[in-house]
Amino acid sequence: MNISVNWVDGMLMVGKSDSGHTITMDGPPEIGGDNLGVRPMEMLLLGVAGCTMIDVVTTLKKMRQDLSYFQTKISAERANDHPKVFTDIHIQFVIKGKDLDSKKVEKAITLSAEKYCSASIMLGKTANITHDFEIIE
Repeated sequence: MNISVNWVDGMLMVGKSDSGHTITMDGPPEIGGDNLGVRPMEMLLLGVAGCTMIDVVTTLKKMRQDLSYFQTKISAERANDHPKVFTDIHIQFVIKGKDLDSKKVEKAITLSAEKYCSASIMLGKTANITHDFEIIE
């Protein structure tokens, strides 16, 4: 996997992925940014949310669960001192569908957390990662 990030001005950067997609990143005004894009550390959490969501959706579809809505919410805490790594990450899954089996949902989330989601497993080396889920009928 190869990516590139080009500096534009101030703290504004444009990243390009190996698959050809671009993303704008920027810093807050207090460090010279203009708040024109997502923060790099937010990108890490967005990556975790997307990675685990792909795993859970794929697994639930294999389990023949009929999803109609899926949202992943993450709250995280960082260390006070540099390097300001994530210390605690909580992932909440909000899922809606027809006749969803809570045991299958829990199994899909556990498989992602323990086996498939490279992003969360990697961040789990420095952060305590917890999760829960809510099924909306």
